[in-house]
Amino acid sequence: MIIIPARIGSSRFPNKILADVDGIPMVVRTALRAKDVDKVCVATDSNEVIAICKSFEINAILTSINHNSGTDRIYEAAKKLQLKDTTLIINVQADEPFLEQEIIQTVHALTKENVNNPNILINSCYKEIDSSHADDPNIVKVVTDKNDMALYFSRSKIPYSRDHFLDQYKAHIGIYGFTMQSLHLFANIPNVALEDIEKLEQLRALFAGYKIAMKKVETNSFGIDTPDDLERALKLHRL
Repeated sequence: MIIIPARIGSSRFPNKILADVDGIPMVVRTALRAKDVDKVCVATDSNEVIAICKSFEINAILTSINHNSGTDRIYEAAKKLQLKDTTLIINVQADEPFLEQEIIQTVHALTKENVNNPNILINSCYKEIDSSHADDPNIVKVVTDKNDMALYFSRSKIPYSRDHFLDQYKAHIGIYGFTMQSLHLFANIPNVALEDIEKLEQLRALFAGYKIAMKKVETNSFGIDTPDDLERALKLHRL
C-alpha cells in the first residue's frame, strides 16, 4: 500500500501540492506514477484535495490538520483503511511527482527484506550528490554505518569535512517503508527536540534507539520545495 501525505499548507510554496505539473496537480501526478507499483491512497487535510483526487479516480482520505509529520498523517489514514499489522506501507511524498517507480519498488523490497527485524523501524534510500548540492539545506543529508544503517540525518552538510577535500555526500530521498506494526510504533513515539530543530521526522526513530535501513539508488528526482524547484524539475523531465 502506498500512502501519500498531502498537507495543503506550505510556507515556502503555498498550495504546492496543487501546483500545475503539465496540466495535472502535483499530488495527482505523484499518485498516478505510484499507482502502477501498488494501491495508492492520498492522506490530506484538505477537502479541495479530496475532490481533485476523486476527479482523477484517486482514493483519498481526510485527516487531521494537527499532525506533526507526514508519517503521523499516513498513520491516521492507515488506521482508517484498517490495514493489517503485516501490510507493507510506503510513504511517498506528494512533492515528488517525478519519482521513478523503480525507487518505490526498491524501498518496498527493502521493507519486505527487513520485515522480521524488530530493530529496524523504517526503510528508506539515498543518492550520492556533490559538495555544491550538499550545501542546500532543503536537501537532507544522511550518514550511514558499514551496513547502510542511518547514523544521522541533517539539513547541514554532514559529515563535516575539516580539510575540505570531501566531494561526495548522501542525499536522503523522502520515501519511507513501514509495516503497519512499525508505523504504529513510530507514531506512538513522543516527539523529540531533534525532530523539531531539524524538522526531520526520521530523527524521532533514531533518538528512540531504532534503526533506519538505507539503500543507495540512482534517481533524477528531487523534492519540490519552491517554485524555482518546480521550474527546474519541469525543464529536467520535460513531460
